[in-house]
Amino acid sequence: MKAYIFPGQGAQFVGMGKDLYDQFDEARQLFEQANDILGFRITDIMFSGTDEDLKQTKVTQPAIFLHSVIMAKMAGDDFKPEMVAGHSLGEFSALVAAGALSFESGLKLVAARANAMQKACEIQPSTMAAVLGLDDFTVEDICQQVNEVVVPANYNCPGQLVISGTIAGVEQACEKLKAAGAKRALMLNVGGAFHSPLMEAARVELEHAIVSTDIQEPVCPIYQNIDAKPYKDAASIKHNLIAQLTGAVRWTQTVAHMLQDGATSFTEVGPGNVLQGLVKKVDRNAATSSLSLTA
Repeated sequence: MKAYIFPGQGAQFVGMGKDLYDQFDEARQLFEQANDILGFRITDIMFSGTDEDLKQTKVTQPAIFLHSVIMAKMAGDDFKPEMVAGHSLGEFSALVAAGALSFESGLKLVAARANAMQKACEIQPSTMAAVLGLDDFTVEDICQQVNEVVVPANYNCPGQLVISGTIAGVEQACEKLKAAGAKRALMLNVGGAFHSPLMEAARVELEHAIVSTDIQEPVCPIYQNIDAKPYKDAASIKHNLIAQLTGAVRWTQTVAHMLQDGATSFTEVGPGNVLQGLVKKVDRNAATSSLSLTA
């Protein structure tokens, strides 16, 4: 079975999407529609902005979404997913690509999500850290020992888990994790504590937008971050999208479930190839590729 996977924040690069804009008339129309919906020319930042400009959450999230979704649309009949999943933000790209969300609704939700997360970051300084070389249980256990908000946020692959919380909480956890044998516990250059209870304000803000958005049944199951299980009904999809902001991204478990359910290949749609590397860490024999287009 063909699985398509969609990247999240961190995959962006200056110049992303320009080849699509130049090559396909329909892509150009969608990018221009996005500029109108967002109220600023995101294409200028994507194609020729600075790394700093592109790193702002309110720019990064819609930029990656646009690159992924427009790429899937330009693949036309060659894009035939039998299962989809997205890493964090990528879940929204996956839903549009699988026909559950319209392009416009998806972009509006992503923009609302990015702005809500940005605001939540400003309420309380917070951060994330990558932990390498420990099993999930040890990381979970140590997070619970810290007397601050700090939780596992991204289960990326075996031996790689990102934690999220207050600056003091993440710093304390990193010291304990290193003492417990972590190869690395590295603070990340991010705006805040994504996928943690500190995103509660963003969850509340986004809940109304998601509830009032029309979601159709996708053409194939979407494996959602919050519990790594497949869904097709709109009510569950909405519930899981809302829970995702304060809950962990269970990517390791998602890939494992997709493999158990018959995935034979994983095609990454969007900028970069980070997810292909993570899939290989879950199962080194898994077939992975990037979506490639021909005009």
